[in-house]
Amino acid sequence: MTLLQTLLFAPANHPRKVQKALNLEVDAIIIDLEDACAIEEKEKSRPSVVKALQLPRTPKAYVRVNPISTPYFFGDINAVVIPNLDGIILPKVETAEDLTIADWIISSLEKELNLPYQSIDVIPIIETAKGVSNLKSILKNKKRVNRIAFGAGDFTNDLGIEWNKSSNELLYTKSKIVIESRTAKLDPPIDTVYVDLGDQEGLKEETEAAKKLGFQGKLLIHPQQIEIVKTIINPGEDEIKKAEEIIEAFEEAEKNGSSSIRVGDQFVDYPVVYNARKILSLAKNK
Repeated sequence: MTLLQTLLFAPANHPRKVQKALNLEVDAIIIDLEDACAIEEKEKSRPSVVKALQLPRTPKAYVRVNPISTPYFFGDINAVVIPNLDGIILPKVETAEDLTIADWIISSLEKELNLPYQSIDVIPIIETAKGVSNLKSILKNKKRVNRIAFGAGDFTNDLGIEWNKSSNELLYTKSKIVIESRTAKLDPPIDTVYVDLGDQEGLKEETEAAKKLGFQGKLLIHPQQIEIVKTIINPGEDEIKKAEEIIEAFEEAEKNGSSSIRVGDQFVDYPVVYNARKILSLAKNK
């Protein structure tokens, strides 16, 4: 599993911001031809996206194209699928057919460019009521999809929901996205952006909540959010130490025929040990 804990948006029509993002300590940048790019700039920005993808970079590079329902989608895909592209962020996915269309076009371009089949990753963003309702059928057609993302901005607009900092109104939807991802044997999903750049405590709380729900990371809109999310998503020293203690004590007890023990004040059995091993695996991978 390739973890993508921090994915930072950079507007396609601001080449300097994109170039700066290419050198940040983030898992992936998302060069954005959709919401962060003005309508009159979308088509004109495609060449600068292609140029940016050929520059040296630290993170993986994805491009958020415009939705399939728009007149920009086909041109976006044809322009940005090049050898240096890691993946496509596909917004407002609502049906399995959306993924079929995207996969067919990308597969054709991979063949034309002599790229390995399914070398281009696709991350669908689920951000409408229809998309959430159809999630099970969408993920049956996953093919080149390894993980999905949630977009709360468009989702709350679609349903007329007031998007609060607590995000309690999104708990059902977020839980469904995590559960359906697991059912489809995908990697854990990626949580939505946090839009209040002045509220670092709010970002911390939302990231902690996302981690507890089972998300692997978050979409980001500013470089100042990177370190906060990385620190919370990744296991801390205390968490790693506790996991090591649990595994060591349990393995010793298991040798003596016991599979339910007490470590400090915590009851430990197999599910707790499995979780401790996940924590150590996550720490090792990062």
